[in-house]
Amino acid sequence: MKELFPKHPYRTHGGAPVPHCKNTAHAETRVMPPPAVVTLPMTQHIGAPCTPVVKKGDHVYVGTKVADSTAYVSAPIHASVSGTVKEIAKVMMPGGQMVDAVVIESDGLMERDPAIQPPAEIKTKQQLAQAARDSGLVGLGGAGFPAHAKLNVPEDKNIDTLIVNVAECEPYITSDHREALENGKNVLTGIYKIKEILGVHRVLIAIEDNKPDAIEALRKIADDPQMDPNDEVRVLPLHARYPQGAEKVLVQACTGRKVPAGGLPADVGCLVMNIASVSFFASYMKTGMPLTLKRVTVDGSAVTNPQNVIVPIGTKIAELMEFCGGYKEEPKKIIMGGPMMGVAVTSDELPILKQNNGILAFGEREAHLMEPTDCIRCGRCVAACPMHLVPTKLEKYAERKDVAMLKQLDIMTCMECGCCSYSCPANRRIVQAIRLGKFYVKKENAKK
Repeated sequence: MKELFPKHPYRTHGGAPVPHCKNTAHAETRVMPPPAVVTLPMTQHIGAPCTPVVKKGDHVYVGTKVADSTAYVSAPIHASVSGTVKEIAKVMMPGGQMVDAVVIESDGLMERDPAIQPPAEIKTKQQLAQAARDSGLVGLGGAGFPAHAKLNVPEDKNIDTLIVNVAECEPYITSDHREALENGKNVLTGIYKIKEILGVHRVLIAIEDNKPDAIEALRKIADDPQMDPNDEVRVLPLHARYPQGAEKVLVQACTGRKVPAGGLPADVGCLVMNIASVSFFASYMKTGMPLTLKRVTVDGSAVTNPQNVIVPIGTKIAELMEFCGGYKEEPKKIIMGGPMMGVAVTSDELPILKQNNGILAFGEREAHLMEPTDCIRCGRCVAACPMHLVPTKLEKYAERKDVAMLKQLDIMTCMECGCCSYSCPANRRIVQAIRLGKFYVKKENAKK
């Protein structure tokens, strides 16, 4: 029996009514000129870091592969400018770890690698996954999971639903919104290639209902019989409630299915891909140009001209900010990503990474943290948790470093969405405590 298209989203648990702050949604994306130098860290995705395949003094073109890994969960890295490899340096990532990075000095020519060609005709699942790997594609919604590992669906998994994630539930971030408005036909092209190879006959473009213009634009394309002759692609507006874009929450909202703890969407017949990932893949199939550019939302109270910018990967945050008019006040906090799940960085000298979809800079007032007080056991964090966890207990046992209890309470199921901290009237640092708790669990597991 053919699965029906839902007329309304299914109910999900928890979440938080965060402010939208979509200040850049209605301004066309601008393209930033290439910088004089780009820095490409070897860790730009979930999984194993890459190893440089170039050395100091080598000439590279735009799209030249500069790093790769033999690990399955990894993705190659490509030069975003043409020029000369200046050095293989050490850089500190947002999480504090030191990694190698390929530093390229641009020659200003932006010459495309002459070896680049569109991939050969893609007819099988293996060819689809290989093309995704060759392109260097990782989840562009912020997760950074290598796309080929997601597209290489195990034979024992029957995927009947492709969900294109346009939820973009984080405050401020509008890069996916602009992708829907500016590259809608490209998105449909990518969808049709993926659904054809995987044999999927139900595609849901899931988008929060606070983006009516994007919903209208996507519906016009999806409802076009020339683009969708079998009527297998539909737009599903979702209630605007954070964290609607999280994979497990999104699967339940779109299909009513619950991904089991420790499981993946494929376990319940779903494949979830970000709209920018789908759109990029369509471009790659036409041109063969790997992932070298990224659309990034630049916003926050310290930014002079908030906007969406297409920027070469490896560009320093400081140069991106300069392109946006610089800082109008001293930034007290700079965040890679959104304010809920993003990571605060210590310096704007860090480079833009593949999975960055936003850079936010806030002044003193917005960056100020409220002092935590004692837990009043109101239960708001429990009600807000989309994973049905008990954040108060996770915080308590993380502070005690009680690994056995943390495991019993399924701490690794936590996706660190921040709904618990946002909902807490006592301003408890719950997410930070949970991250520490996860560290203790991983450290204990590593001993075995």
